[in-house]
Amino acid sequence: MQVCNFRLAIAGGSESPNKRAVPVTLAEPIVECVPNFSEGRDETIVREIVRSMRVVDVSLLDWSMDPSHNRSVVTIAGAPQAVAEAAIRGVGRAAELIDLNAQSGVHPRVGAADVVPFVPVSGYSLGQCASLAHHAGVEIWQRFGVPVYFYEAAARRPDRIRLEDVRRGQFEGLRDAVRTDPLRCPDVGTCELHPTAGAALLGARDVLGAYNLFLQDGTLQLARGIARQVRASNGGLQGIKAMGVLVDGRAQVSINVTDARMTSVSEVCAVVERLAGASGVTIAEGELIGLVPQDLAMCQDDMTLQTWTRQIPGFRGRERILEQRLQHPLEWP
Repeated sequence: MQVCNFRLAIAGGSESPNKRAVPVTLAEPIVECVPNFSEGRDETIVREIVRSMRVVDVSLLDWSMDPSHNRSVVTIAGAPQAVAEAAIRGVGRAAELIDLNAQSGVHPRVGAADVVPFVPVSGYSLGQCASLAHHAGVEIWQRFGVPVYFYEAAARRPDRIRLEDVRRGQFEGLRDAVRTDPLRCPDVGTCELHPTAGAALLGARDVLGAYNLFLQDGTLQLARGIARQVRASNGGLQGIKAMGVLVDGRAQVSINVTDARMTSVSEVCAVVERLAGASGVTIAEGELIGLVPQDLAMCQDDMTLQTWTRQIPGFRGRERILEQRLQHPLEWP
């Protein structure tokens, strides 16, 4: 079997950790938040959004930019209420700086701050994270006039548990749908999207691993077909979300591993490789997005971090592994 060859995503957060930054103390209640913003090409804008999230008792763990997806991902962690405040401020700054009417990219989006998931890390439950998301959603609407939808564990309706259902139609489609279909209206705010910032999607979920697999000489049709077969919502692998996209002319299967106890990274990698091989296509390389938990930091079951370090140019274990970065946060921009 071919061993997956991973590379790092373009990351503004790949700078060396700041030794003066205060590490997160795991003995205290700790929440992680991973907001995704619909800007991945203008570093000045992304830095300004990240800078706005600086709050006492919140550590910056990672931030990355992807120009093809036109998306940035920020990871923060700390005291629950402080993390919520940091996320609220980030959503507000994104609403000021990003105009979705002039934004495009291969990744689906409905908001300038598209998804804002809260994740329990230590001493805090998933249910408490859902309540934190609800609090943040009300604050976002009251302060910035950006309507909010809740998804996954924070969903208030069963038809909004799946993120893809909430985001159906993207910004343009949802903007039109809310005007005629009351069932598409936001959970918080009026039945109308913000004219430039759209809506923010706030959720609560467990830790996941996000990575992309590029297909060597594969087509978009093949990538979408593979994604359809591996994702759980279509009867594929449990704990797997996937979509096929075209990135800079290259076919890519974008994957989220939401529960490694049900399907490991190595298992989904093997299935993608098999399905691609049936069409005479191989996996060219992969890229990690944001941070990954320690138990997801592998492609093959016997692949150690040391082996992974040899395979990924510039890879540094503590900079990409959540548990390590909690102890070595970044300096704020």
